Amino acid sequence: MNQRQLTCIGCPMGCQLTATLEGGVVTAVTGNTCKRGDSYARKECVAPARTVTGTVRCTGGEAAVVSVRTAGEVPKEKVFQVAHALNTALARLPIAAGDVVIPDVCGTGVCVVATKSAK
Repeated sequence: MNQRQLTCIGCPMGCQLTATLEGGVVTAVTGNTCKRGDSYARKECVAPARTVTGTVRCTGGEAAVVSVRTAGEVPKEKVFQVAHALNTALARLPIAAGDVVIPDVCGTGVCVVATKSAK
């Protein structure tokens, strides 16, 4: 039996959670004041994932960069690979908010999309 201490990010409360793991499976979560805490702890202990935000350099227009984010969460172990992909990508302007800038970034199945329009 192993215990892991976490601070919940599921809501503004920031509950201090304790997750009990047995054989790589979360068997209990304590300290949460809402259901989101339980869900967060179970996911974070077994398959942590993050949304990645950043900027991508642009060509063919007025803007030097466009702000972007992943359209969903990517596995935590691939965050630095995704950040590197953002750093090396080049977007062609014009671009609208929501346009896909990088499809299937780093083989995660998640697209990187523009968060603002740029001319």
